[in-house]
Amino acid sequence: MEETKDMNRKIWWVIGIILLILTIIVAGYYILFQQKQMEEMSDLFALEKEMWMDDAEEISLQYEGWKYSVNNDSLVSLLITEQEKVQRLQEEVRTIKITSARQINELKRELETIRKVARSFVVQIDSLNRENENLKKENTQVTQRLQTASSNAARLTRQVETLTQSVQKAQRFDAVNIQLSAVNNRDKPVKIDKATRLILTFIIAKNNSAPIGEQMIYIRMMKPNDELLTKPNSGTFKFENRDITYSLQKPIEYDGEEYPIKLYWEIGEFLSPGIYRVAIFAAGNQIGSKEIKL
Repeated sequence: MEETKDMNRKIWWVIGIILLILTIIVAGYYILFQQKQMEEMSDLFALEKEMWMDDAEEISLQYEGWKYSVNNDSLVSLLITEQEKVQRLQEEVRTIKITSARQINELKRELETIRKVARSFVVQIDSLNRENENLKKENTQVTQRLQTASSNAARLTRQVETLTQSVQKAQRFDAVNIQLSAVNNRDKPVKIDKATRLILTFIIAKNNSAPIGEQMIYIRMMKPNDELLTKPNSGTFKFENRDITYSLQKPIEYDGEEYPIKLYWEIGEFLSPGIYRVAIFAAGNQIGSKEIKL
């Protein structure tokens, strides 16, 4: 009887051990199965993320192309704003690790929103393109009608420009007999390094076509080293849409006849011997120039 009980206990121990082993095997298999599933899910999430990035990049490139094909500043500004939003979202997604289907779904919703916005731009761009095509057709018709008139107008314009240039040339002042000399306090000619002043003389030539009345004459005098002679109170005048500094200025009352002008430059700096250049301006034009050796 005792032997039977021992045998039964041994049998139950064996069964228990077998069941434990089976449990361990099943648990190990389950764990491996779960790990494999997690690896597969991780690979799937990574693939989904990569596909999402590719789609977002494609939309960003579409925005880039539209920016250069649309001639509408307001629309281009909107395109730039939306492209920047897509790029910021790309940067955010690039730095995160996808670990759940919920994150994938959120990204898909974000991408669908981006696609809807992009489609709305496609509609706007198509509409603008149609309008542009219609305008091009209208412009072609108008251009054809204007070609003949434009050709005649160009011919007349050339004639007018030629006449205008002739009139302007006839109306320009002309500075002649330009002389520059170095003198002492008694206005006697001396060498430049001994001089106390410079005397500039010239004549505004007779021209009955030039505008009469008050005129301002501006003079620029350049030293041999191309440095402009100026005083602390030297101002500027307009010439060829620029502000030009002058050395001297002289208001005159021009009546169409010869007008002699004499100006003094009090020397307050060292002046070296060499070639001095004088340029004279009036009424927005350069009316005379000369190089003079002192």
